[in-house]
Amino acid sequence: MALFVVRHHHAAERCPAQDPYTGAMLLNHLSRPNVRQHGVQIRGEAVVQGEHTLYLIVEASDEDRLREFMQPFQMAGSVDIYPASTCAGVVASGGCAAAIPVSEFVLALDPEQACQQAIEAGLVVHRAHPLNGETSIPDLLGGVVMPNAHFYVRNHFQIPHLDPTTFRLTVGGLVERPLSLSLQDLHNMRSQTLIVTLECAGNGRTLFDPPIEGEKWNLGAVSTAEWTGVPLVEVLDRAGIRTGAREVLFRGADGGQVEGHSGPIRFERSLQLDHARDADLLLAYAMNGEPLPIQHGYPVRLVVPSWLITEPGPNHEVRCGELAIRGVAWSGAAPIARVEVRVGGGSWQEARLVSERKRHSWQWWELVTRVEEPGVVTLRARATDLAGRTQPERAEWNRLGYGNNTIHEVLVRIA
Repeated sequence: MALFVVRHHHAAERCPAQDPYTGAMLLNHLSRPNVRQHGVQIRGEAVVQGEHTLYLIVEASDEDRLREFMQPFQMAGSVDIYPASTCAGVVASGGCAAAIPVSEFVLALDPEQACQQAIEAGLVVHRAHPLNGETSIPDLLGGVVMPNAHFYVRNHFQIPHLDPTTFRLTVGGLVERPLSLSLQDLHNMRSQTLIVTLECAGNGRTLFDPPIEGEKWNLGAVSTAEWTGVPLVEVLDRAGIRTGAREVLFRGADGGQVEGHSGPIRFERSLQLDHARDADLLLAYAMNGEPLPIQHGYPVRLVVPSWLITEPGPNHEVRCGELAIRGVAWSGAAPIARVEVRVGGGSWQEARLVSERKRHSWQWWELVTRVEEPGVVTLRARATDLAGRTQPERAEWNRLGYGNNTIHEVLVRIA
């Protein structure tokens, strides 16, 4: 179905609405049941008051069918039909006159559709193509598990739209038994369910000073979900890793052009073999009890478990007196042991851990303290996990752009 804008204009003396019978006939013609019989869908309609001009936003298979549908209006005046796009389509294409990009490797989800769905779900979209959108801070303040529609989306290329009936997971290289597994093969293997927090390595990138290159994430490129799938080690053992293998290379279905490369490339990441054999790595085919959404890797994605003040927000104004500070912390190495908060130049205060300790999902925490003097204060939070990981090691990861914040700070105005 293509999108069109239709403009109908008639002279004042020929206004169909002046005749109640003709007006009723046109209303019946525009009724949704009649429209569907003509293979047309009206997405919006409006009459410019006093100018005898009607505008329609219409979906139709082609312009000829649409012109046939508009014949009753043609009899009363002019009908102009313009091929159209949505705002999401224009931005995803890269301009009003640009064509929607086409994937060079596989059938891909329509970028316009993907972007529109993200906007309607309330994601904060940073880039329409490839689609990158973060979870809004209000949504981060919900429960532990993020609903699928609100889970942040990170892409380097277009989103593959794969046929589950022909999908194959292939395993080759230094293995004894090369594999080609269907989706049903994976469902028939031993499954495991884990609650895991995923975070883009660039989360919080807008906070760097001086600014650095990359997607302009604020603090919402992080979400938690319940993932169900086959432990990766099960597939590796079935293939039989040969002596001499050092890494496992994962190649996605997505790919495209990258600056500095002469041709298109596939999206690839690798893990050292010891890490790849960790029992908690999943080839996930379900997310929060449902099949993986297309924008999150359908039909199968690799989940590798691997540390925000959420209240009060930056530059928020609060009254002197009692101050409630809340947030989340996480670490891939171990459950969170403690969270400490520093208000202004004061000492570090230990916050109360609210939710149950889990290794791979975030830990809610809160601190209720008092601030008696008005002015602007800096709130700082840091987390330490049961493996002893805290600021020094993670701060270095931060500087290199591979990790995420361990000390997070916001400015708050005390009135």
